[in-house]
Amino acid sequence: MSNLKSQLESILLVTSKPISQKKLAEVLAVKVKDLEPVIEELTAEYNQQGRGLRLLVNNDQLQLASAPENSELVKQYLKDDLTGELTDPSIETLTIIAYRQPISKAELEQIRGVNCSLIIRNLMIRGLVEAEYNKQRATTLYSVTLDFLKYLGLNKVNELPDFEKLNNDDNLQKLLNQNAGSPQSAEAGRQEAVVEEVFKVEVRKE
Repeated sequence: MSNLKSQLESILLVTSKPISQKKLAEVLAVKVKDLEPVIEELTAEYNQQGRGLRLLVNNDQLQLASAPENSELVKQYLKDDLTGELTDPSIETLTIIAYRQPISKAELEQIRGVNCSLIIRNLMIRGLVEAEYNKQRATTLYSVTLDFLKYLGLNKVNELPDFEKLNNDDNLQKLLNQNAGSPQSAEAGRQEAVVEEVFKVEVRKE
């Protein structure tokens, strides 16, 4: 049971929205009834006084949340974090997603050459990027959100500067078709730098 509890806790920790017991059972390859005592045990542990997390259970939906007594502290932290200026890596990642959407994490990392997990998560928390699982490709694809468009004052994504040219860029497509970790062509790197510079101006303007 200890291994199952550890696995369940890890899934709950990385899930940003409520998840059903049925879905958890599928992910963990167990029966729903096998999860019930583990959920009860975790709930009891998290609801102890002095813990910073709570396990919320509503019908068959579960979600980890911060302790209510820390709500003001958490709100202030999130406000500072979400209203802060985007970092250069975040702008670069957001740029690629906007111009190449829908794009997988593997494709994104192939273009950037680094792991993008944390940046993607932060962009999703900010409401600038959304994810959707694509059954046909058997992977999660990322796109910018309507909030992203509203943030830049756009009606649709193809109103971005040089969108058609960069969305259909042959150099980036060739890069995506190469093996992961291959170096970018000089032209692909140049165009990414140009797009990133555009976003630095657009995203940071008030």
